[in-house]
Amino acid sequence: MVTLLSTIKNTLNENSEQPFSVYTSIKEQKLLNVPIAKPLLIVVLSGNKELGVDKELTCHSGEFIFLSDSPSIDMRNIPKGKEYFALLIEFDYQDFNGLQVNASNKKEYFIGKTTFDLESCLKQFIEVSLWAPKQLWSLRKREIISLLCHMGHEEILTMLGNLKIKDRLHEMFIDQGFHELTTKDLCEQLAMSESTLRRKLKLEGTSIQVIKDQARLGLALHLLQTSCNSIGVVADKCGYQSQSRFTERFKRRFGLTPSELRKTKND
Repeated sequence: MVTLLSTIKNTLNENSEQPFSVYTSIKEQKLLNVPIAKPLLIVVLSGNKELGVDKELTCHSGEFIFLSDSPSIDMRNIPKGKEYFALLIEFDYQDFNGLQVNASNKKEYFIGKTTFDLESCLKQFIEVSLWAPKQLWSLRKREIISLLCHMGHEEILTMLGNLKIKDRLHEMFIDQGFHELTTKDLCEQLAMSESTLRRKLKLEGTSIQVIKDQARLGLALHLLQTSCNSIGVVADKCGYQSQSRFTERFKRRFGLTPSELRKTKND
């Protein structure tokens, strides 16, 4: 685990886009209603991670948790000794191509041990990300999924639900931004009328505004955890014209302000 941790920390000095994220803190982070947009692998390398309203799940250092997409889950990131440190890898639909996905019996999570083989695979994934073109990232992610299945964790193949309209809208907001993307733009790209779009979203139990708010606040949480951008810059990137309004919405969703979150990461 020490080698993987060292490899990741050395990679963090790179400024290029990467197919993984790293969350760290030196003080406990208690986050409510965290949205999980896609299947997510979290490998805890230092500290503990608790999930659920009543802390039903605990992922210790040296363990991983594979999460299915979820509109809301409570989390606590707990430093043990010096810091909390976790590697996060998000998986897209294309990363499961060629694998026998079974979405009919969907699991919400799976916790397992980070074995030597998995650690070696993750280390290689991190190292390759420094030079491999973006087009190869999906192949390398598929290797991780395949290895987990080979280790006996086939449950993760149930965690990729059927692609829904809300998933496509979420991607559009993340990829194209929140300032200029209108309902008309969404309908044109999806090749459907506004009434059809709203009807389909109603059947999925959501709406354009709910999806937009979840996408922008999820991105805000990610940027506050992984970048040095000021809170004002994060607010602007997530489509908020007012930093005070952003702070209000962020606290309402996650239970703490952006400033309070940043204080958990710095002395």
